[in-house]
Amino acid sequence: MEGNQKHPLQKLMDNPWLLLALGLLIPILSYTAWGWYQIVNMAKALLP
Repeated sequence: MEGNQKHPLQKLMDNPWLLLALGLLIPILSYTAWGWYQIVNMAKALLP
C-alpha cells in the first residue's frame, strides 16, 4: 500500500470505543435472541 493508507480492518481494530461497543452489543443481542427462541419453544406447563 502506498504512503499512510491503512487497511479497513486495521482501522476497525485501532478504534477501542468501537471494539467496546461491539463487544457489548454482540453478546447482548445473541443472548437475547437465544432467550426469545427458548421461550417460544418452551412446552406448555402441565397445571393441575
